[in-house]
Amino acid sequence: MVTVGPAETHSVLAVRYAETDMMGVVHHATYPVWFEVGRTDVMLACGLPYTQIEARGHYLMLSGLTVEYRRAARYGDTVTVVTRVAELRSRTVTFAYRVLRGEELLATGETRHIATDHAYRPSRLPDDVLVALGAGVP
Repeated sequence: MVTVGPAETHSVLAVRYAETDMMGVVHHATYPVWFEVGRTDVMLACGLPYTQIEARGHYLMLSGLTVEYRRAARYGDTVTVVTRVAELRSRTVTFAYRVLRGEELLATGETRHIATDHAYRPSRLPDDVLVALGAGVP
């Protein structure tokens, strides 16, 4: 991970053989896994390891996922997942992603999450979590 700041992280990943199909092209289902790497790195850059949020009684449940594929990533490529907090509300957070090979844009995407308590009821995130996540929101 290369941290640019709490607003944005750059996660550098080597494309593994297991992430590709028979043609050596990264399978579409791999991108959400890469998004999780980026999201984890943003949370760490904000000083909020996800385990800490869970320990405080909250989950960030996935409520939406979009991916726009532009160019194929291939086995042996090095890709960078650029991740930022795009939108933040008291109970929801949206992360935005760009997947790059060098300067070439391969994919973009977004994940939306709703905060719940451990009984899966929607809950408000603590103020300090909102402040930490919101530090880089445009």
